Amino acid sequence: MSSPKFALLTLAGLAAALYAQQGYKDTPILPGQPWHVHDPDRPHPHAVTPGAEPGAPPSDAMVLFDGKDLSKWEQHDHGKTVDAKWKVETGYFEVAAGTGDLISRDRFGDCQLHVEWSEPTTVSGSSQNRGNSGVYLQSLYEMQVLDSYNQPTYADGQAAAIYGQWPPLVNPIRPPGQWNTYDIVFEAPKFEGQKLVKPAFVTFFFNGIVVHNRKELNGSTEHRALGTYKPHGDEPLLLQDHGHPVRYRNIWIRAVKGYDQPEK
Repeated sequence: MSSPKFALLTLAGLAAALYAQQGYKDTPILPGQPWHVHDPDRPHPHAVTPGAEPGAPPSDAMVLFDGKDLSKWEQHDHGKTVDAKWKVETGYFEVAAGTGDLISRDRFGDCQLHVEWSEPTTVSGSSQNRGNSGVYLQSLYEMQVLDSYNQPTYADGQAAAIYGQWPPLVNPIRPPGQWNTYDIVFEAPKFEGQKLVKPAFVTFFFNGIVVHNRKELNGSTEHRALGTYKPHGDEPLLLQDHGHPVRYRNIWIRAVKGYDQPEK
């Protein structure tokens, strides 16, 4: 029969072992963070259910197009906000040329975005006049959509280019009529008053292949000019009407905590 003192020591040892499994308080503080290495008090990530299949939205995503309607979108007509006029078909929608850009009703900052798009099977035009559209983060920073399948154009204007700034590392585009996938992690710029304190960054996968690895943006998207930064907050997502019948489907977005925001 064990003594009470031995039993207390055993319980204390078990408690210490259990605590050690959960973490340690006698380890160094992580640089730039308030936590010890393996800190048992550090908050755990909340659970998110992934999509049932690749490309499907996870449980914490906002679905911007579910294959049925454009209720999450609007357009502007001579300064007035109107319901979206782009054409919804079975499971996708198509640019209605000449009606104007499609603009999300919600505004976003740091985010993860999934977009699928397809080029017309009837190939016409060349260079920038061939299946042109664009995904504008915060309505200001364009990720180019273009039929770049076996057709040349300027490198910083082809599909998956950060338009006018950075060409994609590679060109994994599918033939016209097949669906392409953009998965984008966007770190929004940060401002203090009129001063830029952190530029925007983009990490970008095109058909599952990395084409931009945390690329720094020079500013807003411009044509034949250098972009600049002007102070702004969260802004809508924009899909460009460039006069071509590009199709879109399966669009969803997740808010992502910025790298400059400390964990609490």
